[in-house]
Amino acid sequence: MNLIKEVQATTRAGLIAPIAQAVAARDVSATELVTSAFERIGEIDGSLHAFCTLDERGALEAAARVDQRITRGDEVGPLAGVPVAIKDLISTRGLATSYGSRLYEDFVPDEDDVVVERLKASGAIVVGKTNTSEFGYGAVGHNDLFPTTRNPWDVRLTSGGSSAGSAVAVAAGMVPVAIGSDGGGSIRIPASLCGVFGIKPSWGRVPVYPGCRDERFPGISSWESLEHIGPLTRYVADAAAILSAVVGPTPNDRASLPRDIESWDIPGHESLRGARIALSIDMGFAPVDPEVAVAVQTAGENLQRAVGCRIDRAQPEVGDMHETFDALVALDTDRTGLLRMAQEKNIAFRGWLDRLLKHRWTAQEFTDAQLQRKRIVNSTARFMRNYDFLLTPTVGCPAFEIDREGPSHIGGTEVPSHAWLPFSPLGNFTGLPTASIPIGLTQAGLPIAIQVMGRHLDDIGVLGLSAVLEALHPMSSPPVSVRKNWIAGSATA
Repeated sequence: MNLIKEVQATTRAGLIAPIAQAVAARDVSATELVTSAFERIGEIDGSLHAFCTLDERGALEAAARVDQRITRGDEVGPLAGVPVAIKDLISTRGLATSYGSRLYEDFVPDEDDVVVERLKASGAIVVGKTNTSEFGYGAVGHNDLFPTTRNPWDVRLTSGGSSAGSAVAVAAGMVPVAIGSDGGGSIRIPASLCGVFGIKPSWGRVPVYPGCRDERFPGISSWESLEHIGPLTRYVADAAAILSAVVGPTPNDRASLPRDIESWDIPGHESLRGARIALSIDMGFAPVDPEVAVAVQTAGENLQRAVGCRIDRAQPEVGDMHETFDALVALDTDRTGLLRMAQEKNIAFRGWLDRLLKHRWTAQEFTDAQLQRKRIVNSTARFMRNYDFLLTPTVGCPAFEIDREGPSHIGGTEVPSHAWLPFSPLGNFTGLPTASIPIGLTQAGLPIAIQVMGRHLDDIGVLGLSAVLEALHPMSSPPVSVRKNWIAGSATA
C-alpha cells in the first residue's frame, strides 16, 4: 500500500496538467514548448520515423496565439501549450493526411476531425502527423509511402500499430501525448510494444468524424462499427486529461455518447477494495510468450495484495475471434472505392488489406460474422455481471522484427502471423473501455503490458485500475530516453 501512495504521488499529476499550468502562469511559453518538441523530433526521429508529416510553421503560429491570449489576460484552455501528435488516419485541416497510402499521398483535408477540433479549442498545439499502416490495415508500422516506424527500445524491432508513430512519439519523449485510433487494438498494441499507456475508451465516447467518410472520400471507411479514438500517453493521468477535453456528442457521429461523466479525476486505490477481477493468461486458446504470461500473472498477484481485491482465473467464452474480425472489417471496408482508385492510379495493395480485397466475400459470411459478434457481445455481458474488470495480456509476445505482420513463433511454437493478437478485438466487438498498461520488461529489455477491460461505460473505473497498476509497476524510459522535463528542462526517469 505504501508503494502505491509513494508512486502515485509522483505520477498522478502526469505531464499535461503541469505543462498547461506553467503556460497559463507564464512560467514557460507555448512557443518555447513547441520549439523544444521540434528540437527533440529533429534530434531523434531520423532513426525512429514516428512522424510522417510535420507542421513547424503552423504549430509555432498556434503557440504564438496561445501566448498572446495569456499576455492579454484572456482565458486559455486546459491543454494550453501542450504539444500533441495526430495519427495520420485522423483528418487535420490544412495539414497533409495520407492514411499511409499512396492513394492519398497528396491529400490535404479541408476540415478537422472532431477530436482535433476539440484539442485545438482546448489550447493544444498540433505538431504533426504520425505514421500508420496503410489505412490502418495492420497491427504494425510500415507502408509503401513512408519509412518504417521503429521501436525506441530496439530499432530493429516493430513498434506495433496501427497507431505506430503515436506510440513511438510518446515513448521517445517527442510529445507528451499523441492521438491514435483503435479498430481492433491499434492503440493498445503499439502502447504495449513501446511501453506507454494507451486507452480505447467506450465506443462513442470520443466521436469519430470525419474519419467515417462519405462518398467524397472513397476508401476511407474507418471500420465504423469497430472504430474508437483515444490517447497514448506516458501517464494515466494525462490520458484522463485528454479525454476530459475531447469527449461528448456530435451530430456527425450517430454513435457518439452524451458527456455524462462529470469529473475525469482518477479514483484512488481505495475504490478497488473488494472489486471482483477476472484474470486470463490465454483466454482459453491463445499462444502466449512465457515471459509475458509470468509478468501478467505477477501483476495480478501484486494487485490483489496491494488493494484487497478478489482475482479469479476466468474468462468469457468467446473463443478465437480472428475470422469474425476479418469479416467485420471487410464489411466495414469501402471495397468499391479502394479497388477503383487502385486501378485508376495503378497502385497495388499489400498484406492484410490486399487479402481482404481479393477474398470473394459472400453475404452468408457477413451474416455469420454479425451473428457471431452478437454472441460474443452477449457472452461477455453475462460474464461481466460477475466481474468489475477483466485482465489479460495486451498482446501475446514482445516486439519482433520490423516489416512483418507478426512473429513466426511464440514460446517456441510456430504460429500464423495473426496469432499474437488474440486479446484486443474483444474490446472493439463489445465497445467496452479497454486500456494497456506497461508492467515491466523481458530479459531482453522489451516492454510487456497488461490489458484492462471494464464494464459498460466504466471508463473512469478502467483509468483508476490502470493508475494502480502504473503505480505498482513504474516504467523506465527506452534507450532513446526522455532527456528533458517538458517544463523545467531537468532530467527525467
